[in-house]
Amino acid sequence: MRPKIGVATVAAGLVLLSASSAAAEAPRDVGASPLPSGFLWGVAGSGFQSEGYSPDSNWSRYVAAGRTHDPVGTSVDFRHRYREDIARARDLGVKVFRLSVEWARLEPAPGQYDPAAWAYYDDVVAAVHEAGMRPMITLDHWVYPGWEFDRGGWRTDAMISDWLNNARQVVDRYASYDPMWITINEPVAYIAQEKQIGGLGSGDLPAAMDRLVQAHRGIYDYVHQVQPGAMVSSNVAYFPTGEEVIDTVFFNRVVDKLDFIGFDYYYSSSPTDFSFANVAAEPWKVNSAPDGLYYALRHYARLYPGKPLYVVENGMPTPDGAPRPDGYTRPEHLADSVYWLERAVQDGVNVIGYNYWSLTDNYEWGSYEPRFGLYTVNVTSDPSLTRVPTPAVDTYRSIITHGGVAADYRPVHPATECSLVDILDSCLHPAG
Repeated sequence: MRPKIGVATVAAGLVLLSASSAAAEAPRDVGASPLPSGFLWGVAGSGFQSEGYSPDSNWSRYVAAGRTHDPVGTSVDFRHRYREDIARARDLGVKVFRLSVEWARLEPAPGQYDPAAWAYYDDVVAAVHEAGMRPMITLDHWVYPGWEFDRGGWRTDAMISDWLNNARQVVDRYASYDPMWITINEPVAYIAQEKQIGGLGSGDLPAAMDRLVQAHRGIYDYVHQVQPGAMVSSNVAYFPTGEEVIDTVFFNRVVDKLDFIGFDYYYSSSPTDFSFANVAAEPWKVNSAPDGLYYALRHYARLYPGKPLYVVENGMPTPDGAPRPDGYTRPEHLADSVYWLERAVQDGVNVIGYNYWSLTDNYEWGSYEPRFGLYTVNVTSDPSLTRVPTPAVDTYRSIITHGGVAADYRPVHPATECSLVDILDSCLHPAG
């Protein structure tokens, strides 16, 4: 979930726009240079959103309580079709396959681990490795066991030790595959989502965030004991207008325990674009301005000098298989985003990887209506769950093969004038 833009923030942006227009640099018409051969192209997904047949968890409780638009059901059945989906990722040429190992599936009752669940994840991780890709394993993608929910979840200190106990077992089991690690997916969005759907109350939020910080710091040290040289991070959800404040809540408190800066970028806005208010209900109506990715990368390079950057998630929603109202297509968005990523690298930003969200359509936290997949899956209307390739499949394959877009490529989506992603910097120093 992404927050609504406040009126005061927009007003401040308009003042900045007016004040900086005379000083702003002129836009440049610049081509993009290929990324190095070692660049990590990837795809991303999560267990609860794609596996289906969900065990008892906080999210299965939310669904059962009628707090979501759609039930989860089979989702896209990654649980049984993971080999074919891993093969699809391999055929794209990606080097990284992001997945989550779901605690709720592993430990259905306190202290009782399910051997069949371990065997499933053993096979998934091994299949990713055998396909020539590096696993990027997420330890917590917003889901925890139902019994932990009954105990209070992130409202209690006991959650930290329970969480760490499970996470250490996952690390012990899969460290030999040299995975990259994401400890907690989008921590601030995680807590906000729990508040919105009823897992946390307003008064629980500060302590819950403190516990996420402790969990990250604890498992970071453990990973490095078991897997020397590991690459460990969390991924922050980039919120236009509010990122520097949000960073103080989590990232700035764990920056000494981050081997790279992982972040997710989906939406942008300008001071005259108010469509951001639709992000929760109709995300396909939000300005996805891909040039905001450039400014987000520049923001983190400035904020955390010396840390490599990784775009852990980037993608664009469409409405239930229909075209977007603005006519912008997935291949165009993908190519535009990669163009701006290349431009950031050309301008000296140390970006080491990019994951597309997502390989297939999946369950977007309550609904199957928003579609993000390179492969379309009509969960609610197609019992066969057929993976239908979108035109973006060929686009991504070409991008990976050539290390980016062609030198003469220019973005389809016009650049945003004074992007709220980083308004002062984008007004004074536009990328062009």
